[in-house]
Amino acid sequence: MSIRRRAAVIGAVSLGLVALSACEKPTPLATITVGDKTVTTEAASKCYLDGGKLATAAFAVCLNTAKPTQTIKVGAGDTVRIGVDPKIAKNGWLVAADLSQKTDVLTDKTYWTLDEKDSLFTDSTTGTSADSVTLNIIETDGKDAKNYLGVWKVKLVKEA
Repeated sequence: MSIRRRAAVIGAVSLGLVALSACEKPTPLATITVGDKTVTTEAASKCYLDGGKLATAAFAVCLNTAKPTQTIKVGAGDTVRIGVDPKIAKNGWLVAADLSQKTDVLTDKTYWTLDEKDSLFTDSTTGTSADSVTLNIIETDGKDAKNYLGVWKVKLVKEA
């Protein structure tokens, strides 16, 4: 192999390693299915520390200002199916529609369903109906949920 080819190979390998080191490590996934439509999302930006505890201020930012990257439509009578990575299920997780908690902490469960009786589109403080809601999937550190480890977000839009 000529010196030029060796230099080209070494350069290509070096650039590849630099490019890979700049990538963020992927987070565990959460999947939402409504009817025959499915969306999958990673944790919201800066809302997952690979098993580390989110600081209280960071958790508040994740819940209140982080934007969902995926949207799915929900029709009247539809069931919302939520699936999480086994890594999330092992620690425990809960579901909130905006800031209204819809489940207790779920441990060792990778799947949960919500439907109309769960009032996904009803504001718990005012009782008014909304056209959309952010579904927050929150990883906890166990049943007592004293610490939060991650937040995944999907926007649910009420179908007319």
